[in-house]
Amino acid sequence: MAKKLSKALTTIEQYKSQSPHYAELLTILEEILILREEHRRKLPGVIFFIDDRLVGKKLESGFPLVDLSQDDFPIEYAQAYFLDLLKIAEKDSPGETLELREKIEMGEIQFRDLLLAHFFSEDEGEMKGDELGKEEAAFDLIELFIEECMRPAFELVAEKYGSIIEKSRWSEGFCPICGKEPKIGEIKNQEGKRYLFCTQCGIEWPYKRIKCPFCGNEEQQTLAYFTVEDDERYRVDVCNECRRYIKIVDFRSTNEEADLDVEDIATLHLDILANEEGYD
Repeated sequence: MAKKLSKALTTIEQYKSQSPHYAELLTILEEILILREEHRRKLPGVIFFIDDRLVGKKLESGFPLVDLSQDDFPIEYAQAYFLDLLKIAEKDSPGETLELREKIEMGEIQFRDLLLAHFFSEDEGEMKGDELGKEEAAFDLIELFIEECMRPAFELVAEKYGSIIEKSRWSEGFCPICGKEPKIGEIKNQEGKRYLFCTQCGIEWPYKRIKCPFCGNEEQQTLAYFTVEDDERYRVDVCNECRRYIKIVDFRSTNEEADLDVEDIATLHLDILANEEGYD
């Protein structure tokens, strides 16, 4: 993991010089990656209850390995990481984030409720806006931190069960570990296979190229993609049935190894363009 972190930090520095308008966000990502590794090392192992006898059957039936709705995992690791993440935001907006951190530490806001609401609320933005009373720009970053605070724990699940997931030939459009929908993917190998990536768990899995991961649409006439500025290393796959999109990275021509955590930030312009075209 140390080698991977070092490579990611090097890539971030390169992207900062190439895309100065992303420098602030990439600096935040840099701090997150370093903090993520620190908290990952503090974990005693997999903190979720996963019955090894049922792993194969769950994957075969299309069920993710972790069910957060059971609410039976130790929350203190995620909370400690979240509070440290808030310190990153305090540099720019000390009043808002400091207030949130103090309310959690004092028990005025129950972190477990905040976390579970993020995963199970039908309208996450509305939930956080009402509960935290933040401006949109502020609680967008908080939303990122709420998602990120589970990443170290989910990474350990990915490490332990990754080979089983690979052998299971998981074919769903959502993550086999946590059930989260992907935001970005990658084209790899000489065969040009498409892989989806979960920013919640850091795991990739293969998925059909001519199929929408969100609604399962396989009608080629209603599936399309677009690129920007003649840079075919990046594209956006769109579905005109459900009006959803996913960003795709293809570094085969340059033989680079993509870090999809970094690429997700470095391709925010693609999110903007997709939204402007009416895709969610």
